[in-house]
Amino acid sequence: MKHKITIILFLFLGLKCIAQWQPQGDKIKTKWAEQVDPKNTLPEYPRPIMERSQWKNLNGLWNYAIQPAGQTAPKGYDGKILVPFAVESSLSGVMKTVGSANELWYETTFTVDNSWKNKDVLLHFGAVDWKTEVYINDIKIGTHTGGFVPFSFNITPFLNGKSQKLVVKVWDPTNDGTQPRGKQVKNPESIWYTPVTGIWQTVWLEPVSKKHFTNLRTTPDIDRNTINIKAEAEGANPGDIVEITVLDGSATVASEKAVAGQSLDIVLKNPKLWSPDSPFLYDVKVKLISGGKVADEVKSYFAMRKISSKRDENGIVRIQLNNKNCFQFGPLDQGWWPDGLYTAPTDEALKYDLVRTKELGFNMIRKHVKVEPARWYTHCDKMGIMVWQDMPSGDEGPIWQMHKYFEGTELKRTAQSEETYKKEWREIMDHLYSYPSIVVWVPFNEAWGQFKTVEITEWTKNHDPSRLVNSSSGGNHFQTGDMLDIHHYPGPELKLYDARRITVLGEYGGIGFPVTGHLWQADKNWGYTQFKNTDETTAKYREYADQLIKQAKVGFSAAVYTQTTDVEGEVNGFMTYDRKVDKMNFSEVNKINKEVINSINN
Repeated sequence: MKHKITIILFLFLGLKCIAQWQPQGDKIKTKWAEQVDPKNTLPEYPRPIMERSQWKNLNGLWNYAIQPAGQTAPKGYDGKILVPFAVESSLSGVMKTVGSANELWYETTFTVDNSWKNKDVLLHFGAVDWKTEVYINDIKIGTHTGGFVPFSFNITPFLNGKSQKLVVKVWDPTNDGTQPRGKQVKNPESIWYTPVTGIWQTVWLEPVSKKHFTNLRTTPDIDRNTINIKAEAEGANPGDIVEITVLDGSATVASEKAVAGQSLDIVLKNPKLWSPDSPFLYDVKVKLISGGKVADEVKSYFAMRKISSKRDENGIVRIQLNNKNCFQFGPLDQGWWPDGLYTAPTDEALKYDLVRTKELGFNMIRKHVKVEPARWYTHCDKMGIMVWQDMPSGDEGPIWQMHKYFEGTELKRTAQSEETYKKEWREIMDHLYSYPSIVVWVPFNEAWGQFKTVEITEWTKNHDPSRLVNSSSGGNHFQTGDMLDIHHYPGPELKLYDARRITVLGEYGGIGFPVTGHLWQADKNWGYTQFKNTDETTAKYREYADQLIKQAKVGFSAAVYTQTTDVEGEVNGFMTYDRKVDKMNFSEVNKINKEVINSINN
């Protein structure tokens, strides 16, 4: 009888947990919204490029409160929020706005596994937008600003008893501030979208030794057949050793040792190269050895690939992948979800857009003014998709000068705004440095917040000389960086050409097709052109592609089509916003796209 009562109580508590949460609002949703489990939310390991065997996911139902800025922690909470979905999203179970006059508070409790005794415990946040304060057991342990990169705290000294209290306070000014925010605005319309405030990526715990790795930095050099690996460690002493083993499947390819803090150039005999057609990844095991014992061990991976440029036989500067001409062609991918906003409902959903991008025959994605969770980039690495990574836009835009080199006065940011930009851009580049799929950095999109273009471009290139830099995609053009990037809607046009650099079409297309029953809003839906069915839309796509092939032969070395999916009021995606309807003939588009890519690669 006692056993039956226990089971009934367990089921009751489980049902009560579910009853406390449900998606909010009557907007369209993806099929994955139904698969979201408040007791097992985004359970996948959040950092696959540096993996340890032990960790604990803190995602789930937390307490939340929205209250005026500048107040102490709330005495009572407004209800439950499903972390890590932003408070404005349907899947958060809240779907409320916060705004710059208020602060968002979270509270939860957690326990630390008994097996983690004698270990330090790290508290990781995948991403929180924008200013975050963290308290453990009523002690403020740290602050972080920035909405797009992970951050961590060693919480070991503040743990006590069996249960630990975690409180998080977030302030996000959206477009009242100058911070990087991408497409978020207080009053969404047209190409501007719903704000994303607070935690929007996985929160998790990880036990580590006092001596442990904090980062792995891998740099391939296919011309010298080497991979440079630097394992950054905390707490290491003179005499501590880093051992790196490179694997091809289960076979050991190379094994090297170095003093902790030193990087290793590991020679690979006849290395297998990474490309969209053959995305081969080497596995890596990295050990920190102290006093003959393994203090820390992580698993990782890398790819041997090179991104560069070279003038072809016709005098056109081309992008090269692994020392061969490679026309890069892909969609503008904004990474928004009708139910989760910045956060995909599940990992399957996160991967889905990439699977469909490959089905469309593309070899590249331009990740538009957003940074994705780490797992997204690993999916790109494994699937063979090259990524152009935008810096999320912030501040304001200067006066436009379209399709010619800029002659006016650039935006003058405040010193604080400049410092915020540089801090967050540096952190984004450092965070994403070792993902081989990323081949281009894009510091500015169009003229939004564009300032000191030459200085920022050269600073970006100096920070990471291993990749190409597209200084301002479609923005006010300066003769700096590796690319001249033109935006032209709706059809492709070679309006400006640079004989000294790579010339690319950073955005075009935007063919609109609103699908009844799959729209975010009833009216004011927006596209550069409007069609009524799949055949018309695909035919127009073919027309633009034929023009693009001609322009690629005489100047363009890459192109970006707008866009992967509809987003809120924009209806120019290959798919509807809920991902339930394909708006073009995907097999036909695949054939067309391969013709475009092969137009200069043969």
